[in-house]
Amino acid sequence: MPKHGVWGQCKRGAWCRVPIGLTDGRMTGILVTGSSRGIGAAIREQLEARCVRVIGHSTGQSVGGRDEGEIAADFSDPPAPSMLWDEALRQADGEIDVLVNNAGLFQGIPLDTSDIEWLDAWEETLRINLTSAAQLSRFAVRHWQERGVSGRIVHIASRAGHRGDSPAHWHYAAAKGGMLALHKTIARAYAGEGIYSFAVTPGFTDTSMAGDYLESRGGPGLLKDIPLGRVAEPEEIADIAVWCALDAPPSMTGATIDANGASYVR
Repeated sequence: MPKHGVWGQCKRGAWCRVPIGLTDGRMTGILVTGSSRGIGAAIREQLEARCVRVIGHSTGQSVGGRDEGEIAADFSDPPAPSMLWDEALRQADGEIDVLVNNAGLFQGIPLDTSDIEWLDAWEETLRINLTSAAQLSRFAVRHWQERGVSGRIVHIASRAGHRGDSPAHWHYAAAKGGMLALHKTIARAYAGEGIYSFAVTPGFTDTSMAGDYLESRGGPGLLKDIPLGRVAEPEEIADIAVWCALDAPPSMTGATIDANGASYVR
């Protein structure tokens, strides 16, 4: 996939080498969840510059994002991932080659809140950040198996999946740790069928979601924990995700790529 293609024009009118579908010369079709803002929007923009067919997704409630042309699906609703997959397949003429699991929720819940509020926050975060990604990954793997073709999944996880998070974010760290386990299991189980899995673990990234967290934890003072001296830009994370989606060699399946300014080094 990475070394083959034809020349074509992207939406911006620029000429570029168009990635060829994973098996039969079609244009590559990619579903990106959470593509209306932040990292997801940067991923979508960079993929479109590579002349692939991108199907975007949003909750339908984005503020300051790009909901136009994206499929609305609220992952807090259990049937939503299935509805998204079916509509994405329809828009992609029945063939999706790459899934990017990027959608996520980052909301703190104090440890001393009521039992029901704490449990509701836990279950909502896991449903949006982990269960929906698992559902879509399952649909994708079965889709590729039924067609007898290769495919790729890129999971946007988090540094929190390795080192944990704040006392108000147990659920977020657990969900991202679960995503990493999901990614590794898929990679080991299906590599022999040409189905590959990659994960990216950003640290703090300059998005509205991270901005609220940084402010709550002391703002600029928190940067002292990052040797690079700054948080990542969404475009930097997108660079990695797009490379995994289109260019990474198959031997890298199962790999997790950290992008945290050396704030956590494994």
